[in-house]
Amino acid sequence: MSHITLTSRGKVVVATMAAVAAMGVTACQGSEPKPEGKAPVSAASQAEQDGQEGQDGQGTQDGQNSDATGWAGGEDIGSKAGSADSARCESSSMGLRVGRADIGAGNIRYSLVFTNKGRSACTLNGFPGASLLARDGQRIGKPAEREGAKGKPVTVPAGGSAHAVLHTINDGLSDKPCWKSASLVQAYPPGSKEAMTARVSSGLRVCGDEFTVTAVEPGAGA
Repeated sequence: MSHITLTSRGKVVVATMAAVAAMGVTACQGSEPKPEGKAPVSAASQAEQDGQEGQDGQGTQDGQNSDATGWAGGEDIGSKAGSADSARCESSSMGLRVGRADIGAGNIRYSLVFTNKGRSACTLNGFPGASLLARDGQRIGKPAEREGAKGKPVTVPAGGSAHAVLHTINDGLSDKPCWKSASLVQAYPPGSKEAMTARVSSGLRVCGDEFTVTAVEPGAGA
C-alpha cells in the first residue's frame, strides 16, 4: 500500500480547501428561501388589534344625535329608558292630548300630555318628538327642537300622566313669518318610533321659526 507524504505547503493547501468547503455549505444553508408573508403575530398582539378595531368601529356609528326631533321619533336620555321597576311607556298604551295655550310676555306654551292607559306603571325618559300637521295630514314647518335640561326618568302610574311643553312666540316679535296654523300635533313618546296624534281645538301657529319642546315632566301640566 502506497503512502502519500504531504509537505508543510501541501498541508496548508488541504486545510484551506476544507475551510472553503465548510463556508460553502454554510452559505447554502443561509440562502434557503423563506416563505413570503407577514411576520407571525402572537395571540396577545392579535387580540389587542381586534379590540382596537372594535373600538374604532363603535366610534363611527353614533351619528344621529340631532337637535331636531319629530320625524324619526323621540329620544331617550341615558343608557336605559326606564327604571328597574317599570318598563318604557309605549305609544300603543298611551293617550295624547294638547292643553290650552298659556300666553304671557310674548311666549305661547302648550302642554303635550301623555296618559298611561295601561294596567301597570311605565317610564318616560327624555325628550319626545313633536311636529305639526295640517287637517289633511300635511306636515307644517320643521320638527320641534329640544329646549332646556335633559330631565330625569318619570314613572307614570296606570291612569296617570306626564307632560312636555311646546313653545313658540307671538306674531310680530320676529322678522321671520309665521307658519300655517296646525290642526294636529304629531308626537312620539321618548324612545318610541310609533307616532301619536292629537287635535288642537283652537289651532297652533308657530311664529318666528321658534318651535321647541322640553323633556318630559311629571303630571298633566297647565
